[in-house]
Amino acid sequence: MNKRPTLSIKSPVKSKPAAPKLRSSHARDLKPALQTSFQTGLKADSLAFSLIGAAGAVAQVKTGTNLPQALAQVWGRQDTTPQARGAMQDIAYRAMRQLGQSEALIALMAPKAPEPLVAALLSCALALMTAPDDTAPYEEFTVVDQTVTAADAHPDTARAKGMVNAVLRRFLRERKALLDAVLLQPVAKWNYPQWWIDAVKSAWPQEWQAVLATGNQPPPLTLRINARKTSMEQYLATLAEAGMAAEQIGPYAVRLEKPLGVHLIPGFDQGLVSVQDAGAQLAAPLLDVQDGMRVLDACAAPGGKTCHILELAEAQVTALDADAKRLTRVGENLERLQLQATLKPAEAQSSGWWDGQPFDRILADVPCTASGIVRRHPDIRWLRRKGDTLQLATLSGKILDNLWQMLAPGGKLLFVTCSLWPQESEAQAAAFAVRNQAVRLDAPGQLLPAGGSGQDHDGLFYALFQKNA
Repeated sequence: MNKRPTLSIKSPVKSKPAAPKLRSSHARDLKPALQTSFQTGLKADSLAFSLIGAAGAVAQVKTGTNLPQALAQVWGRQDTTPQARGAMQDIAYRAMRQLGQSEALIALMAPKAPEPLVAALLSCALALMTAPDDTAPYEEFTVVDQTVTAADAHPDTARAKGMVNAVLRRFLRERKALLDAVLLQPVAKWNYPQWWIDAVKSAWPQEWQAVLATGNQPPPLTLRINARKTSMEQYLATLAEAGMAAEQIGPYAVRLEKPLGVHLIPGFDQGLVSVQDAGAQLAAPLLDVQDGMRVLDACAAPGGKTCHILELAEAQVTALDADAKRLTRVGENLERLQLQATLKPAEAQSSGWWDGQPFDRILADVPCTASGIVRRHPDIRWLRRKGDTLQLATLSGKILDNLWQMLAPGGKLLFVTCSLWPQESEAQAAAFAVRNQAVRLDAPGQLLPAGGSGQDHDGLFYALFQKNA
């Protein structure tokens, strides 16, 4: 379970005798089994049903499960409708983006440490009641009522129903004072672990506040135009005809004003567009792939960059990934876009899969902490540990050195990472160039996450290298 910084704020109550020994469920080194498969009997279209489902997912994140996987497990065990799944996802993602603030509020108001599912349920409710953009999706009293109903319907939370009610009603009464108190804590103010805040400050002393703030914003829905099937002008006209407001934010990138399901996007099922961040869309053009070249996309899943390469050139592309299941998604994307590539399930730091024929271009989107994409994956900040950076940078260095041996003389290797930490990006690139006598070519370097008119992208790093002939 992820450990949290200890909060210094104390509830304003009279001193009490020494607390009795904690129950096992309060011991931080134990992970009590969550009854996420319990059928509550709540109506699937109720907010209470969505709240307890989202809370189950949030509680699983606290035990080390990533949020998409946790949500999938909840959905698989419950009789959920598409509307309920959408509501659960929205609530859970809001809870992740505001977890630091919510946990500080709970620590201030709760008489004792809540059980895991109770704490997660309170975090979900408080996230809905403290929407930072003043666009709260539900009335506050509705949230309180439905959260108490949800608590009463589940065996892991029923005994705490009264405490849940008291905490949320106290928040309604004392909102300003409570928020003023907890927001003195950096973890509550910025909604990141303290080590993460310190790392951003160290790496980007001028931009750190903007970087943290951008990471707390919901991401845009950005599309990539398939240059084989349409043009920017044609597709923008298609969107206009459908009454959908959109803006071009890159050579192939279109940002929709309002997100919607992919199958409702004009031309998506026909392969006219794909969903891909504008920053990630820079990879394929930077590789400068020409027709007939042998190209390797290492660590390829889910396949956005693989497909973009093939949209721009008639190349022989090999998509490599250590996870065979994730390669299935690459295949699905290729099929929808009517493109072809060779899929290989293998680790990029090994060479047993390689046929010995050098590649003209290699895209190395290496493993990293993913610290640059937290607006899309807000759970990452709570799942990562400070020591992960060194471990992942070491692995990535091995991958880069191994792939370099597979590059043809005169060929180019594009090193990509979605990290904000120099140890995983610029320091890695500089060390790689020295080790391999690689010629470094022009590339964007570090892109900090940004949003606004004319640009909107995640935090990525690009370094391009050429092998001496």
